[in-house]
Amino acid sequence: MAGVRFWWVAGIIFAAAISRLVPHPANFAPIGAMALFSGAHADRRIAFLLPFLAMFGSDLVIGLHSELPFVYGCFAINVLMGCWLRQRRSFLNVCAATLACALLFYVVTNFGVWLMQDGTYPKTAAGLATCYVAALPYFERSLLGDYFYTAVMFGGFALAERRFASLREQSVAMT
Repeated sequence: MAGVRFWWVAGIIFAAAISRLVPHPANFAPIGAMALFSGAHADRRIAFLLPFLAMFGSDLVIGLHSELPFVYGCFAINVLMGCWLRQRRSFLNVCAATLACALLFYVVTNFGVWLMQDGTYPKTAAGLATCYVAALPYFERSLLGDYFYTAVMFGGFALAERRFASLREQSVAMT
């Protein structure tokens, strides 16, 4: 049977996914923070599964698009970055990981837009540059959203861990 920590972590991840469905500024969304949080806090066996299920469920409501492989690829890297944070959680490391994940998302997903959308941008270096420049306002909101949701998830859970001993990760010998 899953413990209290699992249900708290899963609840935070699914609440973040559901928040994608309420009106919000474009790209000010919890997906990057959700994946980073899952990698840092969920049991390693389900660190990918929880946010991917939550993300896919909300994508079914929002709509599927041709750039999803790029989005989900970045999402997986965010989970891996969260796994790296697991034993290195500090304010600076979480801030640096959030920035790295946001930059990666911007570079990879906009490359996907350039590559997958016919007629939007010419398939030239200039077309790719135009795509990246056009996406800068979205990057700003994405970065702000990532930092906001990272602060809420990581900070809120850290406060809960301090208050409730049952939420603290148990030290387990690694073999």
